[in-house]
Amino acid sequence: MTVTTRPRPRLTIRPLTPDLWTALEQLFGPNGACSGCWCMYWRIGSGYYRRPHEQNRADFRSMVRRGPPPGLLAFDGDTPVGWCQLTPRSALPRLDANPRYPRVDDRPVWSISCFFVRRGYREQGISSRLIAAAVKVARDAGAPALEAYPVDTTQPESTTNLFTGRASTFVKAGFRTVVDRNPRRPVMRRELSPRKGSRSPSRSRSGGSPKPPPSARAGRSSASRGS
Repeated sequence: MTVTTRPRPRLTIRPLTPDLWTALEQLFGPNGACSGCWCMYWRIGSGYYRRPHEQNRADFRSMVRRGPPPGLLAFDGDTPVGWCQLTPRSALPRLDANPRYPRVDDRPVWSISCFFVRRGYREQGISSRLIAAAVKVARDAGAPALEAYPVDTTQPESTTNLFTGRASTFVKAGFRTVVDRNPRRPVMRRELSPRKGSRSPSRSRSGGSPKPPPSARAGRSSASRGS
């Protein structure tokens, strides 16, 4: 029997700037990725679903317009196929409000806090390649470390809601668990050694974080398949 496999897409990964807003809308669709969230969960908590979806959309669009870019978009040609929210941890107040995700130290770390991958492109390593791009962006911006808050799917009764990613995907990208108050939802980190010529963190208009460079491009990855 002949089995036909779909070739892995050659991705271009770009920071979400205002000119790419329509691409994000195309990817998220009318439901705003997940129940009208529009990436507001880590900013306002579960209250996002008690507000009109349009209000969440408008608030997030305002953030994109103000900058700096709050994440990365992956494209297969002209088609947006994946999203990764990438910000300084300080931009996501609900992390500090959740006892599962305490601050490890007072360094100005960055966070990978959620993913969304287009149907038809899932289980093709899109998340792995977004993580690789996020590491480059955060390092070039001068972040000392990059955090993530994934689901450890090897643990009993772990959630099937994988919007924060799988722990195994982050392990393969060089992340290690630094807090495991809930083993199903660890805090993971990758330390970032600065590249020669990269700038040190500077304060942004949003209140104290390095600004991502204008572009990041992801090449082929040898990492295993992610979400």
